[in-house]
Amino acid sequence: QVQLVESGGGSVQAGGSLRLSCVASVSGYRPSPSIRKCMAWFRQAPGKEREGVALICTASGTTDYADSVKGRFTISQDNAENTVYLQMNNLKHEDTAMYYCAAGFFTWTPRLSPRSFAFWGQGTQVTVSS
Repeated sequence: QVQLVESGGGSVQAGGSLRLSCVASVSGYRPSPSIRKCMAWFRQAPGKEREGVALICTASGTTDYADSVKGRFTISQDNAENTVYLQMNNLKHEDTAMYYCAAGFFTWTPRLSPRSFAFWGQGTQVTVSS
């Protein structure tokens, strides 16, 4: 079982920055060495589908980003590999959404798609005013 708790959302003006955090707690499961844990951030605006923002596979440090956030957002992890951050710079109004942390265990680097991830947090709201 994996529990995910997000924090760091809020309201900011366009051009500003926010940093989201996601703490993962894993219990009752010990993956084999060939299995990698990957965590990701998704977002969903009202009336729109949930879309991938960024992912990181914690053992290898492999990352992937949506084109819309490349050069502005950075995903990272702490040394203990149980917290993932999303640094968001130069925020735009269109970044306004509920941001969700997700996690899963894989034998390959997953696609940045909601269907790839089994565990989800409750979300944290990001609002960017223009």
